[in-house]
Amino acid sequence: MKITIITVGKIKEKALVELIDEYKKRLSKYTQLEFVELQDEPIKENSKENDEMIVKIKEGNKILSRIPSNSYKIVLDLKGKMLDSVEFSKKIDEVFTYESSHIVFIIGGSLGLSEDVVKAANYNLKLSNMTFTHNFAKLILLEQIYRAFKIINNETYHK
Repeated sequence: MKITIITVGKIKEKALVELIDEYKKRLSKYTQLEFVELQDEPIKENSKENDEMIVKIKEGNKILSRIPSNSYKIVLDLKGKMLDSVEFSKKIDEVFTYESSHIVFIIGGSLGLSEDVVKAANYNLKLSNMTFTHNFAKLILLEQIYRAFKIINNETYHK
């Protein structure tokens, strides 16, 4: 089993990097974990809608070029389906059992994901109705993946 997390942009905050590293270490017991951090495209200060679409398309092409074939693609999407932790663990377990041994989670840049990336997804996941920075979304996703493996393996984890 392998999980790849593709993100646009790098995390610069040391505290977040340390927390993410902690979850990487915890998850190594359950799955092979790979991170792909792609360079974000510059956004002009007074950009127009057309400029923003071009940025999303460029970032989307970078994302699409890094998605392994035969992987199950889950995009983090504001229009996606929200799951509780138990439902999320069932989703991961079902994918690994019936769909693919490789799950790819995709977190877009500050403007979101291109239409092509969303169309390429097997599943659209919404973390919350609240808005998070992409850096926090990455941390929250990692924590939920870790929690999912604890649930799948009937191991205790704080509620």
